[in-house]
Order: sequence, then C-alpha cells, then structure tokens
Amino acid sequence: MNNLMWALGILIFVFGLLFSIAWHELGHLSTAKLFKIRVPQYMVGFGPTIWSRRKGETEYGIKAIPLGGYIRMIGMFPPGADGRITKRSSSPWRTMIEDAREASYEELQEGDETRLFYTRKPWKRVIVMFAGPFMNLILSVALFLALFMGIGQQISVPVVASVSQCVVKTGERTDVCPADAPLSPANKAGLHNGDRVVTFGGEPISTYRQLQDDIRDAAGRTVPIVVERDGQQVTLSAEIATNTLPVMDKDGYAVKGRTVEAGFLGITPAQGVHHLSVGESADQMTQMAEHGVKSLAALPSKIPSLWHAVVDGTPRSTDDPIGMVGAARLGGDVFAMDLPATQQLAFFVQLLAGINLSLFLFNMLPLLPLDGGHIAGALWESLRRRFAALVKRPDPGPFDVARLMPVAYVVAGIFICFTALVMVADIVNPVRIN
Repeated sequence: MNNLMWALGILIFVFGLLFSIAWHELGHLSTAKLFKIRVPQYMVGFGPTIWSRRKGETEYGIKAIPLGGYIRMIGMFPPGADGRITKRSSSPWRTMIEDAREASYEELQEGDETRLFYTRKPWKRVIVMFAGPFMNLILSVALFLALFMGIGQQISVPVVASVSQCVVKTGERTDVCPADAPLSPANKAGLHNGDRVVTFGGEPISTYRQLQDDIRDAAGRTVPIVVERDGQQVTLSAEIATNTLPVMDKDGYAVKGRTVEAGFLGITPAQGVHHLSVGESADQMTQMAEHGVKSLAALPSKIPSLWHAVVDGTPRSTDDPIGMVGAARLGGDVFAMDLPATQQLAFFVQLLAGINLSLFLFNMLPLLPLDGGHIAGALWESLRRRFAALVKRPDPGPFDVARLMPVAYVVAGIFICFTALVMVADIVNPVRIN
C-alpha cells in the first residue's frame, strides 16, 4: 500500500509540474499572439512528441520528458549584417550563431515578414519574454495564499504535548533516562500532557515562541506557571534548569552546529493550525523570495557538497539544492507517510509554490538562453536606440542577440552539468524528510 501511495504522490507531483510548465509557456504564447507574432509550436516537455494537435497556425503538444517546455516564434533573431538569413563560415562560433539564426526562420512562410519577433518594439518583446516567468510568479502567489490563508500553517502552540522525564543534552532520548540524569523541571513541577500554559513568571503567554524565549531566559530561577487543565487554572512552580540547547534564528528555527547554555523546562509543544492574514501572508512570501534569491546566489557553493554526496555518500544537508527528481521523491515520501490529508495537501501546495517561485527567479537571470537574457537584449536595444536619437546619430537597428549564442551554449552547458549532478545526487543520495 505504501508503494502505491508513494507512486501516486510522484504522479500528482508530475501533473503539478506539467501544469506549471504549461502555464509558463501560456504566458509567452498569449502575449506573442497579442502582438501578432506567428507561433508555429507550443510544446510542454522535451524529446519525442507523445501527443499533438494543430489549431489554427499553432501545433499544441506534449513531449516525453517533463522537464521544461517551449513555444517556437518566427524570427527570434534578426538577419545577419548582410541582410541574409544564413551566412556560413568555418568558424565554430560563427556556425553556432548562424545555426540559431537559421532555426528561427526555418518555418518562415509567405506573409511572415511582418510577423517576426525581432521586428516588434523592444517593450513588446520584453512583455512576451517576461510573461512566462510572470505566470509562474502569479501561480506561486496564488498557491502560497491558498496555503497560508486557506489550509493554514502548522505551528507550535503553548500546550504541553509531552513531558521530558529528565534533563538530557539536545538530541538525546528523554523517555529513557540515564541513572545520573536529574528529573526535568516540568516533571518535578507536575506538568501534564494537555496543559495549556496561561502565564509564565506572571507574564501572559499567547504563543509558544514567547514561552520558549521566556523559559530560555529563566535559567536557574524558580518560576510560577499557571496552566489551564480540565477547564480550571492550576498554579505550579518550576525550578528552571540550565541545559545545552541549539541557537534559534529570528524565525524560530535551530541553527545547525551552534549551541548555547539556556533555560530548560522539559516540555514538547502541541501542534496547531494558524490561518495567516493577508499582511502576514505577504510577509511570509517576502521572506521566501529573499531566501530564494540567496539560495540562487549560493548555488555554485553547493557543488562540492553535491559532489561528495554522489562520490562519497556524504549525507545531504537540508539546504542542498534538489531537482525535479528529488522533489518528486519528496512528494512520494509525504504521500506514503501516515499523515492527515490536510498536511499532505499543504506539503504539495508549498512544494509547487516553491518550484514556481524558483522558476520565476531562475528565468529572470539576464543570461541566454533564459528569458531574462532575451529581456536584457531588448532593453539594451532600446537604450542604444534612445542614446542614438539623443545624440542625433543614425538608428543602430535591432540588437543581434544571435551573436551571444556561443555564450548561451556555454551557459546552457553549465546548467546541464549542474542539473545532471543534482539529478544523480537525488537518485543515489536523496534528501529525506522526517
């Protein structure tokens, strides 16, 4: 049964990924047609075509490898300096340039002279190329809002889920106590599972994060604790122990490898659901966008750890990049776990929202062959033409993005190698969740 649920989770993820890709390409397609650019193909996936159907002048289809998609627009690059579409040369760089130029005209038909991509004004080309990533951003925001405001976030609440029997170091078992381990303050004070902490040290408690901070600051002190138990308030007293605990960041997560001597009570909080407001959701999405940008910038630094994960079997870190294979495996793992359906749904929504946010950020990099590279080319052309008009020079004409294709091939090669490394790591040494 678990294997079946695991496979179902992967299948659901693949459908979500295909929709995200199709949604991205729909942005390019709709704006290209809006500006009367001819689009012969709209494809989801790469490789052999599984299914296709022609409607009007465009062939719509699905290909075998669900790792991307594309639309084919006529005249992506301007003709060469001599006005010809192709110009052969013995230079491999020139060959790359002219191969790309030729490919953008290979389906040229009579009447297409006024429907070429490069003939559109720069601002129109920026819109066409930006529309794809923007669709991913829209989908990401919609999914995050559904997650934060609709499904809600799992948060720790100031209710006792379990009481540690004794004081032990972080990471050690608290249900089997060593002979010399002292009883935990919560155990000695008489805290019970299900107790809701009302006040701690005379201060009203509204969140577990507040309670956690207050406990850590109370090391070595005897503190009165008022709890709600069976509808009645009970006052207890606990002598807060000092223990070695992980350092917490500003978001309440443990900082890996860093510890601090702080107060210890010995309770595990219960989990609750918190539905965020619009403002809280916006704050969360802003934090995730900032984290996404930092993660994108940190990708080169992750190559050594990925390499060791593949070659030496070094355990993967939770902040290691994962690819579509790794994300699909996580989806399968979550579906195979004995979790409430709402938690499984929340995980899938967050996973797809994060992927769409990553697709937006990645595609906005000003590098060919990414959408951001074409946007940068159109913006440079606009700037160049405006400067020429300002100094009363002749119009320099369209910027020949095809001349950057050798760089695009290098960039694409780097991306392919990095993607392959991540894919192998996801297969032989995947990131696991608990």
